[in-house]
Amino acid sequence: MNTSPQLIPHLKQLRLSGILDTLEVRGRQAVDGQWTYEEFLERLLQDEVERRAQKQLTLRLRRGNLQSAKTLDTFDFTANPSVNRQHILSLASGDYIRARRNVLICGPAGVGKTHLAQALAHEACRQAFNVLLVNTSKMLQHLSGGRADGSLERRLQVYLRPDVLILDDFGLKPLQGNAPEDLYDVIAERYEHGSIVLTSNRSPAEWPDLFRDPLLASAGLDRLMHDAEKLVMTGSSYRTRSTMRDSHD
Repeated sequence: MNTSPQLIPHLKQLRLSGILDTLEVRGRQAVDGQWTYEEFLERLLQDEVERRAQKQLTLRLRRGNLQSAKTLDTFDFTANPSVNRQHILSLASGDYIRARRNVLICGPAGVGKTHLAQALAHEACRQAFNVLLVNTSKMLQHLSGGRADGSLERRLQVYLRPDVLILDDFGLKPLQGNAPEDLYDVIAERYEHGSIVLTSNRSPAEWPDLFRDPLLASAGLDRLMHDAEKLVMTGSSYRTRSTMRDSHD
């Protein structure tokens, strides 16, 4: 099938030039399958809808700082029996996002907390939610810089806009300076407005001490943990097991 030269500028003007990617194949299929004109048009438009959806998904993943390999398909449930597969699949439906509830994932280093958080973020992106993954310490450093140059409110909006904010490695480093107040602001402003998926090597019982201010800790953690989904992961580190396997090879 030869594409009419007159067709290309029309498709470009209508922002449908992606149809050109499958036009020739669909044309041959239409002839071989004796499709009606309506069937041929439906297949072309379906291709365009799917192409645009994939483009938007790719954009959301890139903006969210997500790694393409960290998905539910690549998470090894058999290696960590402490993770309830059905619970994770239920979370993957995105109901917690629509209800603006949080997900708290705790456990020792290397058991797959970040992988699981990113996998849930991938599923959120597939449902057209906007997400952002950030290391908690780096977020607080970024907000601290805003205090220095007067851009705190603008920087704060970066972490308030997404439907899902993934705070990775919470509590790994001490909260210095104004970090407790900045963390409280993120939690409080997102409360009942957007979801937080948080990963931490520390148990929730240790979290209040991180704030250094009992009242601030109580107010912030009460909002963070209210009606939240809690996942406690156990087991040994994937990285340690991998190193041990390599040393025996």
